[in-house]
Amino acid sequence: MEKQFLFIQDQNSIIAALAYGIIFLVLLTTGLLLFFHYSRRKIIQKELEKAALKLEHQKTILQATIATQEEERKRIAQDLHDAISARLNVVSLTTNLLLDDDTINEEQKVSLEHILGVTTTTLESSRKIAHDLLPPILDKFGLKVALEELFDDFIKSQQLQIKHDIDELEFLSKTNNLHVFRIAQELINNAVRHGDASRMNIQLKKEGENRFIFTCKDNGNGFDVKKVRKQSGIGLQNINSRAAILECDLHIESEIDKGSLFTIQSKK
Repeated sequence: MEKQFLFIQDQNSIIAALAYGIIFLVLLTTGLLLFFHYSRRKIIQKELEKAALKLEHQKTILQATIATQEEERKRIAQDLHDAISARLNVVSLTTNLLLDDDTINEEQKVSLEHILGVTTTTLESSRKIAHDLLPPILDKFGLKVALEELFDDFIKSQQLQIKHDIDELEFLSKTNNLHVFRIAQELINNAVRHGDASRMNIQLKKEGENRFIFTCKDNGNGFDVKKVRKQSGIGLQNINSRAAILECDLHIESEIDKGSLFTIQSKK
């Protein structure tokens, strides 16, 4: 009887030891799993923080690069206005004075009229270039009026038919207004020069209090989107950069001979 009691006691001790061992292993395994889980989360969090810092750094570089470009545009526009245009005006005035001189012969008059014509054309071209580089209407009257004037310039030149529907985006800063204007300018120029487009439909619509969607559709030649994304030119890079600064997504749809659709939309 005593032996049986001792045997049962030994069995209970073994069972208890096994139970404690299993509990210990379960706790150890759980602890290790929790350790690896939280370690992995911490690593992922650190990687996300690094990625966010990298994106912020890239955004800062983009902003600095584009700000430099705009400053250079401003300088060139001022040089065109202050130096070249001023000198051309002097040439024009002097030529007009010479034409009023009764002592000049017919051959000299023809030459002077030719000089006056070339000077007038060059003066108009320099003013247009200066205006494109730094549109004064944008600061004075806002984005909606500046875009409508831009569209009218292309419509009047009979290069393009543009149907448009533009909202005023009061929540955008002057700098961001300029980014939207430059994007529209680049898309129209690309559609005409590279796409041979004859018609465009452009919309800029508010979405809520501080969001917008900009769409630009043309009937041009179209292109291979994947190929262009891999080997994008300066124009598309500028559009991408400005969209990133505006915190917008850029979506491109295009097919050969079926035109293109660019959509720039504020991120949610």
